[in-house]
Amino acid sequence: MSDPSFSRARLRAVTRQIDAVEDLLEYASPHEPTVWSRRGDMLVGIGSALAFTGRLRPEGTELTRWWHEVTAAAEIDDPVRVPGTGLVAFGALPFDPESAAMASFTVPAVILGRRDGRSWVTRIQQVDGAETPAALPTPTPYGPHWSATVGPGTLTPDGYQDAVRAGLDEIRAGAVSKVVLARDLAGTVPAGSDLRRLVRALAAAYPDTWTFAVDGLIGASPETLVTVSGGTVTARVLAGTVARGADADADTAASVALATSAKDLDEHQYAVQSVLAALRPHTSALVSEEQPFMLKLPNVWHLATDVEGALDAGASALDLLGALHPTAAVAGTPTQTAIELIRRLEPFDRARYAGPVGWIDAHGDGEWAIALRCAQFDLETGRNGRIPFTAHAGAGIVAGSDPEAEMLETRVKFRPIIDALA
Repeated sequence: MSDPSFSRARLRAVTRQIDAVEDLLEYASPHEPTVWSRRGDMLVGIGSALAFTGRLRPEGTELTRWWHEVTAAAEIDDPVRVPGTGLVAFGALPFDPESAAMASFTVPAVILGRRDGRSWVTRIQQVDGAETPAALPTPTPYGPHWSATVGPGTLTPDGYQDAVRAGLDEIRAGAVSKVVLARDLAGTVPAGSDLRRLVRALAAAYPDTWTFAVDGLIGASPETLVTVSGGTVTARVLAGTVARGADADADTAASVALATSAKDLDEHQYAVQSVLAALRPHTSALVSEEQPFMLKLPNVWHLATDVEGALDAGASALDLLGALHPTAAVAGTPTQTAIELIRRLEPFDRARYAGPVGWIDAHGDGEWAIALRCAQFDLETGRNGRIPFTAHAGAGIVAGSDPEAEMLETRVKFRPIIDALA
């Protein structure tokens, strides 16, 4: 385990523009890929120049301090200067500070990137290390296709409905206004599986989501936790979901039903207010849309609201992670009481499901999503030629929620990762 307080590494990051690379994903590790992708833009990390793995205190300030020390000592040569160039770390954090899962941050030795038609390579190494060759790393051809085995998790569909009923009892008693409850699935993939195939399937099927692979956590999240770029902060709040209709008329009816649902609009408003309250101490000129818009994905409609503001001087994306996470969209309202209720009602550790996943650069800019529609692979615990994984999906429970309907919502939310695993 790394301790950020003892990190004294001095890094040199050199970024250079390169000719377009047709398939950046071919350069990622087949068995432990590091990838961040959306709408054709992509970052691929290769190897490791520096890493931090450890458990975080609830306030999470040690990560901010560690990254500040690393960036303050770094030498950065970056004439390209677009988001994702220069010194960059990829990270995935647990949902709950009491989780047994650890936070993981990696500064890759090489990063290949593409954004807005420009491509680049960044090489990162210890200042006193040997010079790295300037040539591109060698791509690795994709391995054979594979299929996962998926089965029930700790919480069965019937057990999940019981948990929802218990959550509704707490809402009626006034303990919480909203609680987000999840259920799990468990499965395995063959040892040696080329996990880039999962990343590619998700990116192709859900191009408008954040497709990510960080330390064995692979998914396609529709929900932006926070993006920081040049002093501007943006976030997208999703809460309120309905399955897409089987035909055009049914799809229109489904979207109208969601847009006019008092229950879903209340749930959405809880989530928006929690994000605004978290961002206000760190921003100025913070604004949000008055009414949510309908976000259409291949499998669901979501109620969505975009938030934007100006970041206060000296703050970074990591500061905002500590302020924002967990939002009401993945925990509930009031947040701490909802988390305590989740600990009681969910018979498993969420680990990094519904936690922050993304990247940060030396300026404190970065892109972070909430780790949804994902699977967590235990890359170090292969048994009998199989690698285990868990997947989770949740639903926001408010007054008026129906246990069976909420269970069916989780089934719809499982679809992206389960279809890609198959």
